[in-house]
Amino acid sequence: MSITNESIWAASPSTTRGAPTQLSSDAKGERLAYASNKSIFIRSIDNPANARQYTEHKAQTTVARFSPSGFYVASGDATGTVRVWDCVGEGITKGDYSIVNGRINDLAWDGDSQRIIAVGDGKQRYGHCITWDSGNTVGEIYGHTQQINSVSIRQQRPLRAAAAGDDKKLVFYHGAPFKFNTGIGDKHTNYIYGVGFSPDGSHLVSVGADRKIWLYDGKTGETKGQIGEGEHKGSIFSVSWSKDSRKFVTASADRTVKIWDVEAGKTTQSWTLGEEGANAVRDHQVGVVWPPGRSDNLLISLSLSGDLNYLVEGNPKPRQVVQGHQKSITSLGQSNLDGKETLWTGSFEGRVSSWDVASGSAEEIEGEGHPGYIAGLASTTEGSGRIYSVGWDDTIRSIDVAAKTYTGSSSKLTAQPKGVAAAGTTVLVGAAEAVEIFQDGKKTGDFKTKFSVTTVAAHGDVTAIGGENGAVQICKVSGSSLSAQTDIQASRNQISMLAFSPDASVLAVGDLRGRVLVYKVADGSLVTDRWTAHTARITSLAWNKAGTHVVSGSLDTNIFVWSLAKPGDWLEVKNAHKEGVNGVAWIDGGSKIASAGADAAVKVWKVEGLQ
Repeated sequence: MSITNESIWAASPSTTRGAPTQLSSDAKGERLAYASNKSIFIRSIDNPANARQYTEHKAQTTVARFSPSGFYVASGDATGTVRVWDCVGEGITKGDYSIVNGRINDLAWDGDSQRIIAVGDGKQRYGHCITWDSGNTVGEIYGHTQQINSVSIRQQRPLRAAAAGDDKKLVFYHGAPFKFNTGIGDKHTNYIYGVGFSPDGSHLVSVGADRKIWLYDGKTGETKGQIGEGEHKGSIFSVSWSKDSRKFVTASADRTVKIWDVEAGKTTQSWTLGEEGANAVRDHQVGVVWPPGRSDNLLISLSLSGDLNYLVEGNPKPRQVVQGHQKSITSLGQSNLDGKETLWTGSFEGRVSSWDVASGSAEEIEGEGHPGYIAGLASTTEGSGRIYSVGWDDTIRSIDVAAKTYTGSSSKLTAQPKGVAAAGTTVLVGAAEAVEIFQDGKKTGDFKTKFSVTTVAAHGDVTAIGGENGAVQICKVSGSSLSAQTDIQASRNQISMLAFSPDASVLAVGDLRGRVLVYKVADGSLVTDRWTAHTARITSLAWNKAGTHVVSGSLDTNIFVWSLAKPGDWLEVKNAHKEGVNGVAWIDGGSKIASAGADAAVKVWKVEGLQ
């Protein structure tokens, strides 16, 4: 028996309103690197469902940059730490350096893949230059009085570097070792967000919150002039050059991405993303990269919502939009409508996405959803094709599976939901002292419990309710009423998760301490209590189609696959999701497992040789 990672459907880049987000492409234009939560993701540009994840940072990550050689990535985090790691082999950390006393905002490599300049928000200093392999100092980044937002190194000799930030000043450095040369403080009238040397080293460009674009000589730092005055109507957050150095692209809070011809000083193409209106903020363009080494003239821009927009020069609309979650995935559901297997994920910020299991592509659900934490998702796909979601806004809402939109109907719950389950077309929501019963999104009754409800599960016409006192109550569902059948004192600890086997003959019970127990539904007798390898709360349980194996996910970051026939045999995945697993499901007929977690990613695991 074995379990191996097959693919990672990566989280979206973390973004902050009113601030740039750095994207980086390798020299061949095949991979994209970015920061998301406490991880760095490297994603195939042509196959976005194929990604790898670096999880060694202890704090929120802020930036990742490929070395020109393509073998290493340097990444920074909110505590001022820069890590250099191998992005081709095993992902081994090669260097760990403390640079400033605050957030790292940007990094740049020199053309030899030897030196790194890291800049950000510090107390004693705002940036530093080191050799990547030893951390030795090879230059001082002086001349700034406030945080530095962006840095770039000329890739040719003589080496030059430029850094700019909140003090509205662009500082030009000669190297190596890098030393202060000139400070240009009279061009920008607001924060500078992006600087970049052209690939051939002849030009340097700076952009910022004053909506201005300034060009400089790449060798001397001499100001060449301003272009595009008044064309961008919002802060310009990011700039990236084409590989031929004749053009560059800018991304702005006015929802546009523009290509500029350096010689003519004019835009050659402009894209406007999203629509005007209340949600326009989501479409602020906060990052952009022009991957070199490609023949298709592809650019990738980043919306504040985390969407990666694939823009091709000459095409007026994005070629594709890659979506996902930016915050912790808090719930996972499944549907199978007309043979199309789909995973549904809800997250901490209220976003619900559908994932096509065959391709790994995500689509965000349209319409009026929950404003925050999604506490549960349940599918009633028999005939009606609905997914029901419950959130911490204390409402239940329904999603049309085929249309991938909210239906617009929502009902208020009496208390914060403790989970949701579907018994046929009846939907049950666990509330503090009762289970609320819904038909077609409308409340039709409730069932008072003897204990505080912590979770609920259902299958066919049977439901199980878990309690704070470790008790489980099995009930029969008929229309709008529940009738109690069996009481089980399942655990000494609070029940955190329940799951029925496919024939509803047995029930898997997970508790707060990480134990998984199995009981017979008919009489409440114990089947096994040997599954005790987890060390923290069980967050998710799922049976395979045959009813022979259970997969469990936990806050301890691990996933276990348990065998009913051989309770002493199990498969494990350690550190499956950084900071906790929040959902597991069997997919592809039971040959694979999908998991989701606090790292905002969905992962697919191949399971072989189950007995």
